[in-house]
Amino acid sequence: MSRGASGEVGLLVDLARDVYADDAAATDVLQAARARLREPLRLAVAGMVKAGKSTLLNALIGEQIAPTDAGECTRTVTWYRYAKTARVTAHLVGGGEVRLPVRRSAGALVLDLDGRTADDVSRIDVEWPSENLRGTVLIDTPGIASLSERVSARSTRFLTPSDAPSEADAILYLLRHIHASDVSFLEAFHDTAAGAAQTVNAVALLSRADEIGAGRIDSLLSAARIAGRYRADGELRSIALECIPVAGLLAEAARTLRENEFAALRELADLDRGIRDRMLISVDRFTRPTTDCSLSPAQRRALLVRFGIFGIRLATALIRGGARTSSDLSERLVQQSGLVDVQRFVAEQFRARAGALKARTTLDTLERLIRDRPRPGAASVHAGIERIRSSSHDLRELDLLALLRTGGPTLLPEDAAEAERIVGGAGTASLSRLGLGESARPSDIDDRIRTLLGHWRALSESPLSDRRTVETCHVVLRSLEGVAAQRAFDGTSRSDDEGPVTRESDAGAGGGRDRAPADVVLAGRPGQSGR
Repeated sequence: MSRGASGEVGLLVDLARDVYADDAAATDVLQAARARLREPLRLAVAGMVKAGKSTLLNALIGEQIAPTDAGECTRTVTWYRYAKTARVTAHLVGGGEVRLPVRRSAGALVLDLDGRTADDVSRIDVEWPSENLRGTVLIDTPGIASLSERVSARSTRFLTPSDAPSEADAILYLLRHIHASDVSFLEAFHDTAAGAAQTVNAVALLSRADEIGAGRIDSLLSAARIAGRYRADGELRSIALECIPVAGLLAEAARTLRENEFAALRELADLDRGIRDRMLISVDRFTRPTTDCSLSPAQRRALLVRFGIFGIRLATALIRGGARTSSDLSERLVQQSGLVDVQRFVAEQFRARAGALKARTTLDTLERLIRDRPRPGAASVHAGIERIRSSSHDLRELDLLALLRTGGPTLLPEDAAEAERIVGGAGTASLSRLGLGESARPSDIDDRIRTLLGHWRALSESPLSDRRTVETCHVVLRSLEGVAAQRAFDGTSRSDDEGPVTRESDAGAGGGRDRAPADVVLAGRPGQSGR
């Protein structure tokens, strides 16, 4: 979303506040909408019970601040946002708020409701001085399909309310296999969060991927194959942009690796191969008392809690393969865990579209307000909504992406796949839209743009193209023109002697869209947190 269009949406909210100045309830809704436009992207982490939500959230932040036990705090919706000083606030059911103590134990934040239960708390706000929270508000949610209906209802009410847009801009949905409850929830989020156009703004994560292959070293390869099958599944494809395998426990342990843990893993790696292999056959074997290893059973159990048997096997293999320091091991484990793929996806799909996602939600909020509380002065607000929706290319891209994912225009399969890529289905950077690699030279890019423009212009002018196909062509052509304009703006039409064009200079193709970061969102520097 261009800054100008985002500003237009904000001005429209201000106009609505003038219209509803004497309506306290409407004013509260509009103030919340205005604040939401100014906030970073709201990214919710959801999934069934024990899917590994809090563990993944800790990995994204790079610190152990989300509770992973079965306490009361895991049954509440918890927001994590950046602040210069740490503060934890419980917002109570029925109004009011209470400051909670900020306390850490063994490096992890301890959330204590001070005798209250989850039923007493509507949400918890954790403000934390982590650089990884500067550009994203992370939201941890209770498990879907929990044995406790009240616990499940909290996530459902928060993420898929029946009378308002979702509080989340996008969602990371963790699943261990495709279950009917997973599909039902994602369909509900799709309908609620996306408004009338039903934007696809969720990604499925095949969580606990290390367990798929029974903890073998090649477990993540097996998980990648399964994720590929899920990715091609028509049912999941229509409600999630991607399916990515991730080993959350490994990612969390890697991002928060401690020196004493590295020393223990190095000792295991230095054992005779036969002894080490026998110890790592199973959890039971690994925790048995033995004279072959100086690590006590308690120390080995602590490693299992943090890394799992797969993580220990992989870490010792990486140390034997050349990981000489804790920072080196941390970085290699993060790469192996799948976390980088998740971070990159968030950057290229959600962060790059944050303005458009927020604008769509705000426009939907305004539309609901006008419908539920009509008054004569609201006609100008409604006209503004229609004007922005029809003129904003970013919103039209989101509309088309959703239509293409749900079988929309009657295009040839290869044209449908190409249209989806051009409007940002594989990422909003220019090279991703064009289907080119990082090594593409300027002349290759120019040739590719000319070829695609010619193809889609011809298709739009064909007498065989129906109205929906022509409308699709117009959106695709506008995206391609945006790529060309961005290249001219950046001065990237250089000679081949100047080398390949990389994503570093890309700002997407949406005609003034906020620039997508070249670095990976939430990545931080592996191995530095939690030491």
